[in-house]
Amino acid sequence: MIRSEFITVLALHQRHLAPEDIDLAVKALINLLRETLAAGERIEVRGFGSFELRRYEPRVARNPKTGESVTLPARYRVHFKPGKELRERVDAGMADNAYNGAAND
Repeated sequence: MIRSEFITVLALHQRHLAPEDIDLAVKALINLLRETLAAGERIEVRGFGSFELRRYEPRVARNPKTGESVTLPARYRVHFKPGKELRERVDAGMADNAYNGAAND
């Protein structure tokens, strides 16, 4: 699902809100997430999951096309850890999809 689809689905579920207001709220939320992570802080949404930064040390890698050694600098990456409720819902949904898919074959 892309952001525009997400906004459309929210607008269908929240008919009392204008789609433009939902768009502004989603943009504000995404910007807040970016700023919080850029500041090195952790984000936790109960029942959904948490976002945190992980540091990766510098390393030597190879260019797969040329085989040349390339030094990669240290960097940070965002790591998402799903919460228990999200994991359970995804597992249940995937089990339902697998069962329904097998029945349709």
